[in-house]
Amino acid sequence: MVKIETVEMHPQRWGDPAAAAPLPESARGLIEMAFGIDERPAVAEVVLPEADIDPALLDGLRDLLGPDHVLTDDEARRLRTRGKSTPDLLRARTGDLSDAPDAVLRPGTHEDVAGILAFAVEHHLAVVPFGGGTSVTGGLVARREGYAGLLSLDLLRMKRLLAVDHVSMTAVLEPGLRGPEAEALLAAEGLTLGHYPQSFEYATIGGFAATRSSGQSSAGYGRFDALVVGLRVATPVGELVLGSAPANAAGPDLRELVLGSEGTFGVITSVTVRVRKLPARKVYEGWRWPSFETGADAMRTLAQSGLLPTVIRLSDESETAINLARPDEIGGETAGGCMMITGYEGELGVVAARRREVSDLLTGLGGVCLGEEPGRSWSHGRFNAPYLRDSLLDVGVLVETLETATFWSNRDRLYADVKAALETTLGEGTLVLCHISHVYETGCSLYFTVATKEGPEPVEQWLKAKAAASDAMMAAGATITHHHAVGTDHKPWLAMEIGEVGVSILRAVKADLDPSGVLNPGVLIP
Repeated sequence: MVKIETVEMHPQRWGDPAAAAPLPESARGLIEMAFGIDERPAVAEVVLPEADIDPALLDGLRDLLGPDHVLTDDEARRLRTRGKSTPDLLRARTGDLSDAPDAVLRPGTHEDVAGILAFAVEHHLAVVPFGGGTSVTGGLVARREGYAGLLSLDLLRMKRLLAVDHVSMTAVLEPGLRGPEAEALLAAEGLTLGHYPQSFEYATIGGFAATRSSGQSSAGYGRFDALVVGLRVATPVGELVLGSAPANAAGPDLRELVLGSEGTFGVITSVTVRVRKLPARKVYEGWRWPSFETGADAMRTLAQSGLLPTVIRLSDESETAINLARPDEIGGETAGGCMMITGYEGELGVVAARRREVSDLLTGLGGVCLGEEPGRSWSHGRFNAPYLRDSLLDVGVLVETLETATFWSNRDRLYADVKAALETTLGEGTLVLCHISHVYETGCSLYFTVATKEGPEPVEQWLKAKAAASDAMMAAGATITHHHAVGTDHKPWLAMEIGEVGVSILRAVKADLDPSGVLNPGVLIP
């Protein structure tokens, strides 16, 4: 039996407290020069609100699941409150965990989930499906007004590899498996999923599906929605099983209805995914480009030539200048220009051939190969950026990210407009960094990182800037989110993006699958 030790994330910080570290000296010097150092006091003690639920309902849930799987202690409730956006962390750092659930439920099977939903409908209890808790768009902040209680449906116990088909190259995974746990179970079968978002260490299979996640290796393995071939879902009106074949023409593909639904239509209880053989070789390298424009044009050429590596990402001049593409060396010296990371995974011969083809094309377009050392640095620190955000918040620097996507012909306008919106709203001294994180034949994703001096009301300070950036995305004809989902934060702009008819469709599906509105109320649906 494969077992991976998992650690709960700190309620007021990202990740494993033991992995947190102060700012490195090189980065500290850079921050002091740009923003000044304003050491923040230790985070406030958190006092949870009293659970607001009838004890008789808790007894009924204990009868359903067993007393060990209905948790009402402060620690369990604290760890299942909100996600990990910067506003979430800022509120938690002031001691505000007012969105805490009244109880945390831990089902072990699909039948347990179905029973919980039936109970919730009967007693009008709001239910928030909870995976890894890595949401950065308010996807775990349900509306509780008008409900008899708020329950966190924690899928922690549902973490089995249910089946493997080595002939078809598919696997059936339960939703509570975190990224490393899923990869370890598949590796024991000689397989890999290959999905590595920055939240990989804590996010779960169910969360990947429910948010239409993209990973750092999506150029080679595909976005998570492209990896899903089947789903089992518990809804308040019954079971939904999808995916009897790899593709079909049997009407609209209802799998797409569940993917990205953020627990508002049902609870995903298993996911059938496409898998690959474990790669025999992994190699990552760096390239330098004279400008963001020339590097982005090279990415487009690769994508439209069918020559994408497994990993490809490009930092703009500002992000390159502070070495954010090499997290272990932030604040260190750079050679200027723009840094691109390329990566190759697979059989030895396949990796060598693709690397040679890509390198020839990039060299011909003006790129300079920097060898494997920058690639190793990126690979080693690829999941560390959220820890850096905590360290910056500790010294009074407000840091947050946002992302979008557009067609290649609209790339330059979107980049300039979003950057200008952030700089104008947040004022002088604001640092706006950007990288292209995912590419397609027709377009790309732009991922912005923003750093500014924290004001007296930092939550309002960021929300104002986020609204300005979101307005700029809509005005430029881009999407409000490429891989962070909608949650509560993006709802106003989702309505703009899909229009009145699109909103009507979502509301109709919600009304049909969840007529009493108990599933994640207030999330996703405008």
